[in-house]
Amino acid sequence: MTGGTGYSLRCTLTFGDIYGQILAWMAVIFVSLAAGLGLMGSSRPLFALVGVGLILVLSLPFLLFAFVTTLLNHIQLEPKGTA
Repeated sequence: MTGGTGYSLRCTLTFGDIYGQILAWMAVIFVSLAAGLGLMGSSRPLFALVGVGLILVLSLPFLLFAFVTTLLNHIQLEPKGTA
């Protein structure tokens, strides 16, 4: 392939783009830990551990999906100039 135009990959992602997602997931973590500590005093503390684990495991795929889609939205392919 001679004479083809090359492309350069540029990522414009900044910390401000994912800051809200990080804060939302931290809120989920703190709420689940608070609920777990609230349930620790009950007669069945195993429910507290299972509940915290379940919330964290179920929220992780949503966090990863948000990060990946945000990252993909900030990747740009730019044609290289022919010098």
